[in-house]
Amino acid sequence: MADIRAFRGFRPTTAQAGQVASPPYDVLNSQEARAMAQGNPLSFLHICKPEIDLPADVDEHSEAVYQQGRKNLQQFVAQGILKQDAVPSLYIYSQRMGSHYQTGIVALASAQEYTDDKIKKHEHTRPDKVEDRTKLIATMGAHAEPVFLTYRHRDAIDALVKTIQQRPPVADFTSADGFGHTVWTVTDPLEIAALTGEMKTVDLMYIADGHHRSASAVENHKWDATDATAFFLAVIFPDNQLAIMDYNRAVKDLNGLSSADFMKKLETTFTVKPWSKQKPPSRHTVAMYLDRTWHLLTFKPEGINENDPQKRLDVSLLQENLLAPVLGIANPRTDKRIDFIGGLRGLEELERIVNDGSHAVAFAMFPVSISDLLAIADAGEVMPPKSTWFEPKLRSGLVVNIYKP
Repeated sequence: MADIRAFRGFRPTTAQAGQVASPPYDVLNSQEARAMAQGNPLSFLHICKPEIDLPADVDEHSEAVYQQGRKNLQQFVAQGILKQDAVPSLYIYSQRMGSHYQTGIVALASAQEYTDDKIKKHEHTRPDKVEDRTKLIATMGAHAEPVFLTYRHRDAIDALVKTIQQRPPVADFTSADGFGHTVWTVTDPLEIAALTGEMKTVDLMYIADGHHRSASAVENHKWDATDATAFFLAVIFPDNQLAIMDYNRAVKDLNGLSSADFMKKLETTFTVKPWSKQKPPSRHTVAMYLDRTWHLLTFKPEGINENDPQKRLDVSLLQENLLAPVLGIANPRTDKRIDFIGGLRGLEELERIVNDGSHAVAFAMFPVSISDLLAIADAGEVMPPKSTWFEPKLRSGLVVNIYKP
């Protein structure tokens, strides 16, 4: 069952929510965070990227950074930028990206269910990143940023959420990227009981985005095994509302091959044909940009194992059939010759980095499906690095769980 809990969240006022809310810590580097937060003392980046308030040469993993995060969070509370709700609550968070909407429940999720694999994973985590976020959580005494979870949708849960959305929201704004964000509170004990009760009928939840945040929250609970750390902040979306975008690849050189020799090698694995500037039309196709020309690569059926949820992914097929054997990218996690470009940046970005000579070839991928993600997690497997790009991203600072004021 999915054991979720209501809590007394800290959140900004309706008027200030748009100024407080920020992108999550892991989509901006320190320099980008400094620039975004400049002139906005209310930005939650002061809490999730606290190094921006220290000299630029400070190690972002130093104790001074974690203490600055705690200081900033305490100041936000003292100044009323974040105010705690009077009673334990759940929250409904809806996001809009063009014509796409997704709506989730903001709640506390169980560290024990994560440990027991009732909250499923599909990515490896890096120890250094887990250690960094664990130290920040422990120093601040707060789960400041939510984990993005999903579950196989249930009509009964959707109906309860839609009823709550008929009421006036406590936050409603459009962020600088053009995405809409709306939040409702759920304070009625009967409504909370109904939502938490229906969630108990959900067998498994899955991490869509936030593997390091969830692992850090669980690690913190190991250090501080109290009831206050036994649950971590999450936004939980039904699977049929999520949008996974393409996560594209670009390689800096052709591994010593001429363009003609490279194209010849592709014929072993792919059917190749000329292509216009558009994304690949279906699974098992890749749009490739080389020498200012687009090509459509279609994997040959005999090279695809449809019974293996991990090996049938296009990102896996590209890695095993082209990136490793032809371009020499044996480990895409560490090889400096390959870069990954989120689909939100469009095909124009792939053209730009090839045309300027910084990369030799780029590959536009067909997006991984949510059903593939769930199947891989169910099988206990992991996706290749940089397989999924979820949009819109959760905004940080809309609801915070401070467990140790």
